[in-house]
Amino acid sequence: MSEESKLTFKEKCKQYLFERWDYILHMFDHEEIKEPLSNAEVELKKIIKECLTSRTKSYRYVLPTQLLSKSVDHSLNCTSLQVGHESPGSFDARTIAHYVIVPFDNDNHDVLGGSKEPYVNNPLRCPAVSVIYRDRQRNKGDWDKLIFVLNKVQNQNNESYTRKVFDQILFEIHKLLDSVRVIYPIPSRISLKQTVILLEEFLSERSGGSRLEAIATALFRTISDKFNLFDEVRREKINVADVSSGMVADIECYLNKRIALLVEVKDRSLSLIQLNAKIDSARSKQIKEILFMAQNGIEDSNRSEIETKIAQEFTSGQNIYVTDLSHFAEGILIILGENGRVDFLKKIGLELDSSKSPIKDRKTWAALLRKI
Repeated sequence: MSEESKLTFKEKCKQYLFERWDYILHMFDHEEIKEPLSNAEVELKKIIKECLTSRTKSYRYVLPTQLLSKSVDHSLNCTSLQVGHESPGSFDARTIAHYVIVPFDNDNHDVLGGSKEPYVNNPLRCPAVSVIYRDRQRNKGDWDKLIFVLNKVQNQNNESYTRKVFDQILFEIHKLLDSVRVIYPIPSRISLKQTVILLEEFLSERSGGSRLEAIATALFRTISDKFNLFDEVRREKINVADVSSGMVADIECYLNKRIALLVEVKDRSLSLIQLNAKIDSARSKQIKEILFMAQNGIEDSNRSEIETKIAQEFTSGQNIYVTDLSHFAEGILIILGENGRVDFLKKIGLELDSSKSPIKDRKTWAALLRKI
């Protein structure tokens, strides 16, 4: 028995995907660019691109999943989403989507949208991509486009044609990478003033706290690297609640396997409710040091109560600090020096990427770096 015959279906799909993706990468790398489908398929190519960029994120995974599966096993019905679909060739498409296509998407800058389980979402919780289930769909227009592509391939029922359409899908995905892949042109040197202005420009547009949190995390990681103040700096994505993630705050700085400092990032003012909630969480974990990095400082309506609360907490052993990023960062950026500031800028880009910040935030950061 050959090694290939021992592979499971999902392993064969993974192998075939990597083989065809390598082919597409080679084509673009060597500028030997030729679309897999001919010019006679203009409409089909247009619709494939529209499906891959659908406003319904789950739909973006359908064509890669369904046509990869049929490319590997041509007996499958590529319109089928579930084994329970009453037609010859029905199969469990969800397994291929989640085991093969989702990791591929993650490895390629979440070009399809970064969904973890697209086939679990409501739009694809039906037996097949068919007009029968059109009324279940909110986005009927893009559902019709999926039907068009999959029916065309299934009706042709030609293995060579199926594989060409799949290659065309990968070809379009590669082109889409230009819209999500960001290169950060880090300068070889940068002054303190330039760094402060750069950060202020980046934070001048509201982002729900994601930009501020990325910068703060990068700053604490730079501090950790340069001064060995912490063993580890942890951060959760901005849209994951602290309580659900198991974290006490937005950023946790560890020393000797214990949390030495909590950092709570606010792109607005610090309220009394937020202060009390975080103090309770810190006390429950016996954490004494809390830093609130609030861009607009303390909320005016509760200023006296907040300041009194902070003073009271100090007497009971809790150290609470409130500052904004500019005031906190400036002194540290002086001590870091030129090389440290450059490293800090690199870490901001890494943080934006690793936390999967919105493409707008990443492109804005890259554009600001180019102006230096």
